[in-house]
Amino acid sequence: AENPRVFVFDFPDLDAQAAMFNRVAALVEKVGLPRDRLLDDTALAAAIARSGDTAATYYYGHNYRGRDLERFFALADRDRITLNPAEQRLRQEVERLRRIVPPPADFAIISVPGLESRVDPTMRRAILNHEIGHGHFFTNPDFAEHVAKVWREVFTEQERATFRAFLEREGYDPALEEVMMNEAMAYLVFTPDARFFTPMHAGLTEARAEQLRAALRARAPI
Repeated sequence: AENPRVFVFDFPDLDAQAAMFNRVAALVEKVGLPRDRLLDDTALAAAIARSGDTAATYYYGHNYRGRDLERFFALADRDRITLNPAEQRLRQEVERLRRIVPPPADFAIISVPGLESRVDPTMRRAILNHEIGHGHFFTNPDFAEHVAKVWREVFTEQERATFRAFLEREGYDPALEEVMMNEAMAYLVFTPDARFFTPMHAGLTEARAEQLRAALRARAPI
């Protein structure tokens, strides 16, 4: 409500969410995959299998800038990649949202799955909170600049390294520095579920994690 440039896509289940966003995830931030072209259906299924996840659990929630989604569709057109019905619906939504938020401003799309056998209420709240953190990062330049400053100046080199290692295990490309700082922020500040994150996952003590959270919260829109 406090940030009208963050749009929430609320899905009935993980499978519906995956159909719309997994190919985008592969392009934008998944480790070991090309940043300059889309995967076709066969290559995407193979990448998901290699990751050890299923299509439904490739990500439990998604977050993307409008301009990254526009680039996704431009690449699909360039390479003549056949998009599934959910991705075609996403194209329509991105075009609609761009009319609401014209350049040079940008918007964010975040997603959350509904309650089902694999997603309980506490998990759903944590996923939504986590993705809201990304939405603020993408649409609030002051907050994004603050996160970058904390990442560079408050996190130690070793802490950045251990966070990159944790995030790579989760499937993120550690070479994407903005993704690293954005995810570190979202896990520390916006993810209240130990099934997704505890300080130990990133080699931190509870006390040190709280110091980092305090530094990040100093300019957080919460």
